[in-house]
Amino acid sequence: MHKAQGSEYPVVVLPVLPQHGAMLYRNLLYTAVSRARRLLVLVGDERAIETAVGEDKMQRRETLLAHRISDDRFASAATKHL
Repeated sequence: MHKAQGSEYPVVVLPVLPQHGAMLYRNLLYTAVSRARRLLVLVGDERAIETAVGEDKMQRRETLLAHRISDDRFASAATKHL
């Protein structure tokens, strides 16, 4: 979905399976739905869709971004203010 940020597509096909438990969040489902201009196809398990709809907690991302920003090997002092 990241590459689709801000874009729309005529058709979006989204697999929604219990095995995707770590990604069954309402905000990710909404992103897929909002990108479909004409047709949205959800493929998978109805219970997984219900789980995604009911899960409104924001997903905590472990990106190490703060560490990389403060690490001189990744960013010079001149870029740290960004």
